[in-house]
Amino acid sequence: MKMPLPDAALVARKAEIVRALKRLVPGEGVIGDPAGLIPFRSDGLSAYRQTPLAVVLPETTAQVSAVLAWCQANGVKVVPRGAGTSLSGGALPLQDGIVLGMAKFNRILDVDHANRCAVVQPGVTNLAITAAVEADGFYYAPDPSSQIACTIGGNVAENSGGVHCLKYGLTTNNLLGCEIVLMSGEVVRLGGKGFDAAGYDLLGVVTGSEGLLGVVTEVTVRLLTKPQAARAILLGFASVEAAGATVGDVIAAGVIPAGMEMMDRPAIVAAEAFVGAGYPMDAEALLIVELDGPEAECAELSAHVAELARARGATTIRTSQSEAERLAFWAGRKAAFPAVGRISPDYYCMDGTIPRRQLPHVLSAIGQMGLEYGLGVANVFHAGDGNLHPLILYDADKPGQLEAAEAFGADILKLCVAVGGVLTGEHGVGVEKRDLMGEMFSDTDLACQQRVKCAFDPELLLNPGKVFPRLHRCAELGRVHVHRGATAFPELPRF
Repeated sequence: MKMPLPDAALVARKAEIVRALKRLVPGEGVIGDPAGLIPFRSDGLSAYRQTPLAVVLPETTAQVSAVLAWCQANGVKVVPRGAGTSLSGGALPLQDGIVLGMAKFNRILDVDHANRCAVVQPGVTNLAITAAVEADGFYYAPDPSSQIACTIGGNVAENSGGVHCLKYGLTTNNLLGCEIVLMSGEVVRLGGKGFDAAGYDLLGVVTGSEGLLGVVTEVTVRLLTKPQAARAILLGFASVEAAGATVGDVIAAGVIPAGMEMMDRPAIVAAEAFVGAGYPMDAEALLIVELDGPEAECAELSAHVAELARARGATTIRTSQSEAERLAFWAGRKAAFPAVGRISPDYYCMDGTIPRRQLPHVLSAIGQMGLEYGLGVANVFHAGDGNLHPLILYDADKPGQLEAAEAFGADILKLCVAVGGVLTGEHGVGVEKRDLMGEMFSDTDLACQQRVKCAFDPELLLNPGKVFPRLHRCAELGRVHVHRGATAFPELPRF
């Protein structure tokens, strides 16, 4: 790995890079002035900021290919960026690298109702896909809370989920194909409109790879038909333990809701003040359970869920009586993250996943940790699949509180792994969880993962510093380079 350049050399290097990029992406496609770079210094994990050398905003796959090929030839690091809504520092720039922004790739290229899929560019927002097809009775299932702003390319990079991922899956379960550009400039297509593709599942490798393997320039997503009916049930409980136990009861009963979300009292109060969703203010925990499908099935399953909640002492049981009321129930949950900004100057959003049976134990432990650290916490999460999003409340203007919040968050993630869970459910590793990877993976595990990185990006120029606590040179790992689907071994056929 090359050592960082001294300041004077960095300035000269920047001028050289900006000139070269402007030749590749003419017009207003390159930003090099200090003021113009400010919006790109951070992503949603705003505790960290770094100013890149330059930002390039290509409009075509050919331009992306040319930029990456030039950067590889000249040893320039590249950080891909979508809408910048990442909550793990995945799009955090490098002082000695450029940002490759994909915002201008914002067109829906094809809607194929017969094959129930759509081909879109990576800068299309998540919600825009559903908006484009809902008049014809279709929708795109993954729905992150940031769906009004986050882009499908970023969703692919982080394997994003959402409130309906319990029944309909994450991005990987709703993705049919991708066009990606490798660091060499080579354009590769993985998958397509078919349900499956021959050979290794490279589409699965790229999904959730956090921008370390290639830059997505086109995405083919699966479309679903809108269900006949959907009902949301609002369940209030006197304790988070009772709400957590109800989650396990529902799944154990063989009921798979479209979504099952949980909020604790601080989150409930904040969300209700923010959107007026009609949440019960006397509840210590709230579950929103949505059932969808044929009308008769929704009615029967709603009654069954209500019965299970009643057995756990639910203090509030309300089933939506209209589409407007169903959407109101969800409005508070969707706005929970910004709503928490009303009760704390700053908050640190965590993301870990645990087995559902561990919910009561882990939630109780998080509460105890908060007392030990002297920090509040609001819990908002995808209860059905155990994907936690504790929001640690702190004030960055008070010395030591950011560091305490980070330590608190690390302890939560260590607990997730200790009870049989994982470090991330959908936000990715980025820089936030990078130094915790050893809690979950051995050195051998990490070395194997880095070999995949080396196969796609031999010079380690694409989004370096993310995911791996220590990035080895590819030569140290025994580099294997894949080109056009084949390795460098002569005994294997080339295509």
